[in-house]
Amino acid sequence: QVQLVESGGGLVQAGGSLRLSCAASGRTFSVYTKGWFRQAPGKEREFVATITWSGANTAYADSVKGRFTISRDNAKNMVYLQMDSLKPADTAVYYCAAGRSAVVATTALRYDYWGQGTQVTVSS
Repeated sequence: QVQLVESGGGLVQAGGSLRLSCAASGRTFSVYTKGWFRQAPGKEREFVATITWSGANTAYADSVKGRFTISRDNAKNMVYLQMDSLKPADTAVYYCAAGRSAVVATTALRYDYWGQGTQVTVSS
């Protein structure tokens, strides 16, 4: 069993930055691929970024490529999402997820555990 808790969300102006953190607890944290997803009001949950257990491979949604960076620290049981050049379109609840995958995973079905989410609001 893996428990995930996100933090770091908030209100920021367009062009600003935020760093989301996801704290994980439970067994064998390091073997899980981690991902970030987001859900805006009235929209479906969408993939944002993913990182494999070693950190060697990452993938990003086209809408955030070049602006967001995912990273992890297995020793601290943490995964991060650095978000730069934020846009109002990035406003959403952001979710951390963990799944047993040896490769990057860009679909929600590949993840077994989810956090409760943290709100990110970008004002224009």
